[in-house]
Amino acid sequence: MDPALVSLTLRTLVCFQKYREYKKTKKSRKRLWMKPWLQKKDRSVYHKLIAETRVDDGSVFYDFHRMNRQNFDVLLNLVAPLIQKETTQLRDTISAPERLSLTLRYLATGETRRSLGFQYRISHSLITYIIPEVCSAIYSVLKDMYLKLPSTSEEWKQVTSDFYNSWNFPMCIGAMDGKRFFMRKPENTGSEYYDYKSRHSMIMLALVDAHYKFMYVDVGAQGRSSDASVWDRCKLREYLEKEKLQVPPPDTLPFSDQKVPYVIVGDDAFPLKNYLMKPYPGQNLSVEQRIYNYRLSRARRISENAFGILVAKFRVFEKPIHSSPANTRKIIFATVVLHNFLRNNSRQLKNENIGNGLENHGLQSLDNVGRRPAKNALATRDIFKDYFNGRGRVRWQEDAALLN
Repeated sequence: MDPALVSLTLRTLVCFQKYREYKKTKKSRKRLWMKPWLQKKDRSVYHKLIAETRVDDGSVFYDFHRMNRQNFDVLLNLVAPLIQKETTQLRDTISAPERLSLTLRYLATGETRRSLGFQYRISHSLITYIIPEVCSAIYSVLKDMYLKLPSTSEEWKQVTSDFYNSWNFPMCIGAMDGKRFFMRKPENTGSEYYDYKSRHSMIMLALVDAHYKFMYVDVGAQGRSSDASVWDRCKLREYLEKEKLQVPPPDTLPFSDQKVPYVIVGDDAFPLKNYLMKPYPGQNLSVEQRIYNYRLSRARRISENAFGILVAKFRVFEKPIHSSPANTRKIIFATVVLHNFLRNNSRQLKNENIGNGLENHGLQSLDNVGRRPAKNALATRDIFKDYFNGRGRVRWQEDAALLN
């Protein structure tokens, strides 16, 4: 027999024997179902710190979740049926209160999944599934109550009354604004969310009432979309132009015989329409036009402030969101309904720093878009201008307008 062939056969047999021994050793090893530190749930931040602060220190509980114990319990009762899992024979499931606490902590701080995993003693891979699921549940149970447009003429008139009494702008049915929420580049999306600022973002349009609450939001437009096209595809625009929202017909301005339509106030990112007022453009404006711009800005900034409150409350937006586009939408929708929920039910509302520094907190304003307005929209704006300089004048407007 050829010696080379004999040597090859022997080496093959030796290798096969070693492989069989390796497989036998591997089968005999005990595989850990869960890492030891994850099994010690009773030492997690939820079972230690949160359990203590729930009883002894409500302010710490509030700072940790951005809501008090009463609102936490109300929210828990609503979402528990949607997020509670059944316990199996192999392991105990994570409870609904713990899932809600973890998600609120993420929204309040924007901490990484690994950081939250160490605190709650939950694997970061499981946290990746928990947060979107709880955000979906929050939006599902709160949207019908806390995120809705007025459905009758009387409800629209109440919004108008609030704007007139609080911000001295009559016939106003809401303040409109749009922001770009920054994201880390989503996988397999190419340049879909890549915007003109060389960042990845998702666009949100919002209509806000006089009390900083969101009445309508449109979330999900890709960052590469132009600001003009976002408004053109917005359902709110379609419903307004087709008169599907039960907005009252044109009426007279207070203490005047001038009749104007009910309007939304916005900035230069939106087109001038008969139902949407924006400032006079340019620098060389008359005193009357500058006063109009000030009065409109005073009402319009409510939408800017609402975004400021949202970011101050939910600091997940302080830096780009690291999640898929679908989960990013869930996060944004959840924070919007939570914002309205807390505006209605919390006494610890802090409006400081609203509307300031949003460029440094993961949000960016939409760019101004130049468009040619219709003649009737120009006429409506002139009527408001004349009104603010006549019957609708307030004593401080000249000084405020000339300072801006």
